[in-house]
Amino acid sequence: MTRETQQDLFGTDSQAELFEADAALPAYRPNPDEVRARLHKILAEARAAEKLPWDTDKALVYRAIFPRMAGWLPEDEAAQLRFEFDTEMARLKAA
Repeated sequence: MTRETQQDLFGTDSQAELFEADAALPAYRPNPDEVRARLHKILAEARAAEKLPWDTDKALVYRAIFPRMAGWLPEDEAAQLRFEFDTEMARLKAA
């Protein structure tokens, strides 16, 4: 027994448009120049330091995001940046 003014809680058409494939968000494509600038900034901080310039949490974040961010660049450039970052991190760890 339902009242005429009460909405059906289990209705199937009230928000069906939220799940339609046509309403999908566009794919995210970062600006390669912005990615490149950010990676070079992180790398410059590491190169300028005599010891690890970040706290443990920030260093862990950079170790995780640097390779992933580099993946938005051309493969040869990404590989070079990853190598340089790994080299600096090894140097700082040894310090």
